[in-house]
Amino acid sequence: MHGQLLILGIQGLELTPEEAELYKTVQPGGYVLFGRNIESPEQVRKLTDDLRELSESTPIISIDQEGGRVSRTRLIGNEPPSAESLRQKNDPGLIAQHGKLTAFLLRLMGCNMDLCPVLDISYDDDADNALKGRCYGRDAQEVITNAGIFNSNLRYCKILSCGKHFPSCGLATDDPHHKLPVVDKSIAEMLKSDLLPYTSLMPELDAIMSCHTHFSAIDPDTPGLPGSMSHNLLTRLLRDQLGYEGVIMTDDLDMGAIIDHYGRGPDATNAILAGNDMVMICHQIETAKETLKHLQEIPHHKIDDSLRRIEKLKKKAYQPLAYTTKLWDQINDDIMQLRIDVMGEQQAREVIDYTGQKRSPVEDY
Repeated sequence: MHGQLLILGIQGLELTPEEAELYKTVQPGGYVLFGRNIESPEQVRKLTDDLRELSESTPIISIDQEGGRVSRTRLIGNEPPSAESLRQKNDPGLIAQHGKLTAFLLRLMGCNMDLCPVLDISYDDDADNALKGRCYGRDAQEVITNAGIFNSNLRYCKILSCGKHFPSCGLATDDPHHKLPVVDKSIAEMLKSDLLPYTSLMPELDAIMSCHTHFSAIDPDTPGLPGSMSHNLLTRLLRDQLGYEGVIMTDDLDMGAIIDHYGRGPDATNAILAGNDMVMICHQIETAKETLKHLQEIPHHKIDDSLRRIEKLKKKAYQPLAYTTKLWDQINDDIMQLRIDVMGEQQAREVIDYTGQKRSPVEDY
């Protein structure tokens, strides 16, 4: 039962016997795929089919397929345009097409949730806070308009969505993959800006991801407390004040902002008690059993609502499309045409090499 509170990563391109036994024992509520799990469309589909086979109930199989540098499929297909490039093109039809193509691509791969849209406001397009190129707007209304179009088309084509990173990473000056960012904005200030995409799109979000950023004005008595472990943010604000009823999940607990300060097990327990329904362990997968032991110490009555929300989310998940190489190739061609329509022929045909650049590990996690 408590295993449903977990979203786990997978180590490689296929399940080892040890991994399969671990997942069968723990029965996590979901999984998350990364570039290390992707070699070919057929291989990914075999992997996701195997994950479903091990699960007693439909698992959430998620992936970060945003477009641009956070496109897990860019090594086996054309890289979709980024949120920033779509924002700059300013064509709602192209954003809608991006949402539809993303959904078809993921359903062919056997995924049922995309960990997007990013709802952060870009206050500085060049900030070193892991968000470069990933934001749909430079103000709240631009995010609402553009991310809303992507989100509605993704969901219309039967892929679940997850808005991130609640309540805001746009003002962060550090990358949570490395260390804990700090933001000084109050709730009152964010209600006029950063929270508007959430309050506007909340009815259309299947899940919301909490961020590893400390909000000093909201948790002044607990310096260094990440938002993903903040009762004030997740329960008092998101649940009680804003009225969100869907699933809340953490960002990866293996990020430096968390793993450098909390022990494995207590980190997950703290996150659940703060108001998350699911916790994400993407890399140190061997710690899943230890994490489960800690989660099992949480009384059932404290997780009943979470289990209910997770079950409701799973009931909304659609089955994968029947895989054919012809359909994959057609979608891949359509993504290239989308790149051309957004970026122009010459730039669209260029293959971007991200190695050697100062950047966040988010690209190749």
